[in-house]
Amino acid sequence: MKTLITQGIEVNVETFYQPAHSHPHNGKFVFAYHISISNHNLFTVQLLRRKWLVTDAYTDKRIVEGEGVVGRQPILYPGDSYQYVSGCNLATPIGKMEGVYYFENKITREIFEVNVPVFKMEAPEILN
Repeated sequence: MKTLITQGIEVNVETFYQPAHSHPHNGKFVFAYHISISNHNLFTVQLLRRKWLVTDAYTDKRIVEGEGVVGRQPILYPGDSYQYVSGCNLATPIGKMEGVYYFENKITREIFEVNVPVFKMEAPEILN
């Protein structure tokens, strides 16, 4: 598990290879990732947007961005946590993701960035 705290927001990421949805002979490797976001601030925040950089073993890069996460823009009160699961397809058995969340401080209306720790996606069979 990877963990990073930025501006009082803790982000934890854990990845899982999805062999039932992958087709290695066709260059399709599917990964799921579980993310937990915790608000350690004394004020309420809302996750507005996300921006991901996905890189495969060929160093092909793609940017994925949009509103919220999995169709939601969660509000986190002080001490709250929010969890979700999403996924990523790669053309190679190894890759990585990194990114940023854009949060709003609900008191000051200030938008601030929260870094997501860089995390690897690795199909287990290539590690043997």
